[in-house]
Amino acid sequence: MSFATEKENATEIVTDAKLKTRKGVFLPAFLLVGGGAVLGIVNNKLLTDITMNGFIGSLRGLGWLYQIISIVALAIVIIVTFSKLGNIRLGGKDSKPKYKFSVWFAMALTGGIATGVITYGVNEPIIYFGNIYGEMEQTGVEPGTNLAAIYAMGRSFYNWTFIPYAMYSLSGLVVAYMYYNRKKSLSVTSTLTPLFGDKVTKGIWASIIDTLAVLAIALGLASSLGAGLSLVGSGIEAIYGITQGPLMWLGLTFVITAIFTISSLKGLDKGIRWLSDINVKVFYILLFALIILGPTLFSLRTSTAGLAYWLQNFWGWGLDPGNIGGEALVMWWTLYDWAIWIAYAPVMGIFLAVISQGRTIREFMIVNWILPSVFSIVWFGVWGGTALHWQQNNVVDLVKTIKDGGAVAGLWAFLANMPLGSVIIPVVMITLILSFATAADSMVRTIATMCTVNIRHDEEPVKWKKLLWALSIGTIAFVMVAYAGGAQGVDGVKYLAALGGSAVLFVFVLQVVSAIKMFFIDKIEK
Repeated sequence: MSFATEKENATEIVTDAKLKTRKGVFLPAFLLVGGGAVLGIVNNKLLTDITMNGFIGSLRGLGWLYQIISIVALAIVIIVTFSKLGNIRLGGKDSKPKYKFSVWFAMALTGGIATGVITYGVNEPIIYFGNIYGEMEQTGVEPGTNLAAIYAMGRSFYNWTFIPYAMYSLSGLVVAYMYYNRKKSLSVTSTLTPLFGDKVTKGIWASIIDTLAVLAIALGLASSLGAGLSLVGSGIEAIYGITQGPLMWLGLTFVITAIFTISSLKGLDKGIRWLSDINVKVFYILLFALIILGPTLFSLRTSTAGLAYWLQNFWGWGLDPGNIGGEALVMWWTLYDWAIWIAYAPVMGIFLAVISQGRTIREFMIVNWILPSVFSIVWFGVWGGTALHWQQNNVVDLVKTIKDGGAVAGLWAFLANMPLGSVIIPVVMITLILSFATAADSMVRTIATMCTVNIRHDEEPVKWKKLLWALSIGTIAFVMVAYAGGAQGVDGVKYLAALGGSAVLFVFVLQVVSAIKMFFIDKIEK
């Protein structure tokens, strides 16, 4: 062993010794998540019943609050971005960015996108268009018509663009501003000091708030991994004829968990940054490939009309807890989406803050709110538009495919009908694996950070914490897919996501109120 290696190992040991565990956060959060994984193995029906009842109860009871807080978050983000507040630099006027713009955007985009846009870029518009699970019954739109295609595109834009990314961005901004400009700790509780003072960062309340945030993101990650397992498994079955089941899902869980665990253990610069760069480039290639191969004019026209339909129905969709559009549309899609975005938001905010030092608030919002939203519009416009065009012109019956194979099955029939489909399909499968791994490695690192006392943004948490969280998340995702798939194929993981959002919803509400106070009432720290 060289002297340099010995010195590096010695430094790591000293650093690890200094980074003490926040037992009040780590122990309850790990016991709940790990206990859920064990319960799923021992009695999966009980776990399914608990999560299902939590899912239904939380979204029926709190749907109104999800909708209101999402609109308020959007309004705050718009004001902060386009007012003088946007000129404030995170870290002070002399602070310099660590990452160049393209690297920063790659980490921000792939850290939060997970498998969502690939999973639902084709499936979600087709599900609306065909009224597969009753989504269109209370909308007054006839399924299978030209108006249904426009509605499907508009609703997809609504669920995947400016409103949800406003949630991420607002949480991230509050964390970054409190950490870099007001010199508070790198935690969720520090974002609430404008409301409650420094006392909220000490004692039992700090532990409760950060435990809820960790619990929410862990359940959200398990949900995303579960959806990815279901999607890749359905693709292998549809394309290669290998029947999916627990054995296949176990193998996929092992591969994906190994990738994001290794990346997380390598750290921010050596693992997460590298994986993000690869992932985002594959996204760009897939997007441009379909722009060239797909019905470009149809996609442009339908996307434009879809944006118009969304803006026309902005308030009706934005404040509907299910009374107007019905539960099949609102609870199982929009409110579910809001639940999982809010589940991610506080902890995702810490990751976004860590990589954003030296940027102005306006730059922060451009990278974390505007550009990801535009990316999603283009992605859904191209992939969803092509799927709708093929469905309407009888190229492939994606509605029937989803009815027969589940909510995530349409993607593979869609890809099989593309030119060079035999090449593109394995690329998409690899992209799905990379997409989840890229989101999970950053979140596992952030969870481990939150379980550590007084850690700085440029320090790495100890490796055993990352490993424990990664294994727990992988286990509970496998259990929910293998034993709680349900009619849509992903019911179990949807239940998990909603529970995660419910666990942290009130913390997010307080973050929004805290943002209002710190930016519009308190003295601004430049």
